[in-house]
Amino acid sequence: MSATTPFPAPVPSADRTRVRVEIAIVLALTVGQSALYSVLTLLRRLLDPRPLSEQSAELNVPLDAAVLWDVFYRVLDVAFDLALVALVLFLLWEPAKGVFRRLGIDLSRLGSDTLRGMALVAAIGIPGLALYAAGRAIGVTVSVQASPDALQWWTIPLLVLSALRAGLIEEVIVVGYLGDRLSRLAWGPWRIIVAAALLRGAYHAYQGFGAIVGNVAMGIVFGWCYRRWGRLMPLVVAHTLIDVIAFVGYPLAASLWPDLF
Repeated sequence: MSATTPFPAPVPSADRTRVRVEIAIVLALTVGQSALYSVLTLLRRLLDPRPLSEQSAELNVPLDAAVLWDVFYRVLDVAFDLALVALVLFLLWEPAKGVFRRLGIDLSRLGSDTLRGMALVAAIGIPGLALYAAGRAIGVTVSVQASPDALQWWTIPLLVLSALRAGLIEEVIVVGYLGDRLSRLAWGPWRIIVAAALLRGAYHAYQGFGAIVGNVAMGIVFGWCYRRWGRLMPLVVAHTLIDVIAFVGYPLAASLWPDLF
């Protein structure tokens, strides 16, 4: 598999322990922590006498009953999560090598990155909805409420911000950071892609088995595209758009056309 972005060569064996420790720390602070809690949540759901189809998961819940404080808390929540992305970018930074251009998360190809991202939305988003519906139908996926039913004008920018946060955290850390660090440990391209995809499936396990399958498939496609294009920006665009549709688009459509939805 060819790559348009130069992935780092393996480091000497004597230096690999440090790389492994760094990976463990980063994952423990970010998506690895989420994966552990998510798998435990799935286990707890399976031990519940109710079937998965009768259980639900809520996302983007208010953090305070007062509007002003809810906005403050949610903005801070996003900001501190993005600080973890900044930490990872700092770890990837090397003298004389721009980390943003190296990972392909700059604005130098905004047009083509956006078009590729929109193509990924069509390729991933539509089958993802079908998989969610199938999972609900056969009882292996919980009901996911991505945002409150009654959208307020001030919640929409917060939900868009949450979607951007998810896109940056998952694609920068799971695809970009792990791709770099596992390459330094002499992992091959497909081994890296599959490992990252399984991690992506693990931290969505709280939603049930349908979400695991769907996110593993998404991870494989996104990992292959990154290796093919050498840029994270299309993945960030796609992930953000998919979440915006889930967080804002569906509840907004449901409120405007309740008979249809």
